[in-house]
Amino acid sequence: MEGPGAPDVPVARWKRHIVRQLRQRDRTQKALFLELVPAYNHLLEKAELLARISEKLQPEPNDATPATHQGPWEEEPGLDSDQVPSPTALRMKWHEEEEGLRLVCGEMAYQVVERRAALGALESTLEERQSRLAALEARVAQLQDARAQQTRDVDQLRALNTAQRAAYEALRARTRLQEAALRRLEEEARDLLEWLVQRKACAAAERNLRNERLERAKQARMSLELKKAAKRTVSISESPNTLGDGIREMAETVALPAEPVSLESEAGEKWKRPFSFKKRRGHSIGGAPEQRYQSIPVCVAAQPPTRVQDVLNAHLSEVNAVCFGPNSSLLATGGADCLIHLWNIVGGHLEANQTLEGAGGSITSVDFDPSGSQILAATYNQAAQLWKVGEAQSKETLSGHTDKVTAAKFKLTRHQAVTGSRDRTVKEWDLGRAYCSRTINVLSYCNDVVCGDHVIISGHNDQKIRFWDSRCPCCTQVIPVQGRVTSLNLSHDQLHLLSCSRDNTLKVIDLRVSNIRQVFRADGFKCGSDWTKAVFSPDRSYALAGSWDGAIYIWNVDTGKLEGSLRGPHCAAVNSVAWCYSGSHVVSVDQARKLVLWH
Repeated sequence: MEGPGAPDVPVARWKRHIVRQLRQRDRTQKALFLELVPAYNHLLEKAELLARISEKLQPEPNDATPATHQGPWEEEPGLDSDQVPSPTALRMKWHEEEEGLRLVCGEMAYQVVERRAALGALESTLEERQSRLAALEARVAQLQDARAQQTRDVDQLRALNTAQRAAYEALRARTRLQEAALRRLEEEARDLLEWLVQRKACAAAERNLRNERLERAKQARMSLELKKAAKRTVSISESPNTLGDGIREMAETVALPAEPVSLESEAGEKWKRPFSFKKRRGHSIGGAPEQRYQSIPVCVAAQPPTRVQDVLNAHLSEVNAVCFGPNSSLLATGGADCLIHLWNIVGGHLEANQTLEGAGGSITSVDFDPSGSQILAATYNQAAQLWKVGEAQSKETLSGHTDKVTAAKFKLTRHQAVTGSRDRTVKEWDLGRAYCSRTINVLSYCNDVVCGDHVIISGHNDQKIRFWDSRCPCCTQVIPVQGRVTSLNLSHDQLHLLSCSRDNTLKVIDLRVSNIRQVFRADGFKCGSDWTKAVFSPDRSYALAGSWDGAIYIWNVDTGKLEGSLRGPHCAAVNSVAWCYSGSHVVSVDQARKLVLWH
């Protein structure tokens, strides 16, 4: 563990490093002069020796006889006079050695100067490196401080992360507990609902039994009174008032069972209807039977449209859906701008009535209820929404799908609806409670649905049309078609179904024999999208659909031939068309925001 003097350790380290470098430099430079210094000293010694010899060789002025002068060579008795050099030679030799020594000294002085210059350069380099080392050490100190700060920050973040992880685990535990509680509550709600349905069924059975007993007792009492009245003797001599009272009493007594007898006699003659309107007990809490509607078309013979009456830019972006109300004068359009606009047809022109807001996504389908007081729309926010005509905000949201809702239709009652979605489910809804009463799982995307009396028909992305009975959970029939189904339209008599698919054909299916009766196609007709809608005329004489190039194609259902095509206002793909119940007007919408009224 580092003590109080720990910050001084790096300083002592770099000082020792500098001392080592200096010593290494001294050793290196000393090695360069180790040979030079002895040679220089040797030369100096020789120079001194030569100087002494030269001083001895110089003759004194008083000496006339050089023979009497004894030099150093006379001290050696063995030397020959011929071998002793002359002073001139010695002087010349001395001058040569002196010149050599001067040259050597000059060279050595030059080398000393160079060495000093190199030493100065090395000292400047050393100073520069020392300053650089000091800057680097300061930078290292800053980085160490930053590292320590970042280490502290990392520790804080780790502590915060640990706390958040603990909070997350606690929230997950709470969520699991709440989900378990929710499942228990849902199971209790289902149990309570089943118990309520059973109690309602028992109460209805008891009420029916009690009513049946009362009816039998009433009929028995009526039969007994009739028998008594038949045995009673009426005297002609009675007064008119008494006779009138007796006849009136007898008429009242006999008139009681007259209605059941008449109904029973009429029941023997059953009226053959293509579809029935039997009352059925609803699923609401009150148990009151729901009122059912059937839109009876007032159109006797529809005529195909021939001209344009009005053109408007209905929405801010693409218009996906259009639908007429039951009274044929109110029109609803829905688009990708998440709005529903209501329009009135007045004098052959479209007048804005109201804007319905609150949709959470693009509108893909709109539908009026049989009374014309409510509008149901399918949206891309995984829900269907319900509006009341006259109120701008949404009344109810039917949530439960996990993907885009592509179709939403009312059944024959205003309190029940059906939705189809891309999550491969079809759901039935009790609108009185905004409750999903049934979920049908299918194998493919659902692009459109229609509802009959007891049947639900769905068109899918896997090129099949499926039929579902509201009274049983299974699929009753599957009709394959060529191409993805984009729309379905049921005729008013519920005997024929019109489908539009991406193979650029319209098909008429006879529901009595469950087969494809007719296939309509035309040169130039092409289905523009997966939600292109086609419709029957109110009298089922014509089939109408829009093409990708903005043209409207009309086929005659009776002859199976193309009746004609309408071109003009639309310059983009037609998404949907609608034919009013009176047969007087046709409306079309396209991907370029246009709403066109045809007559």
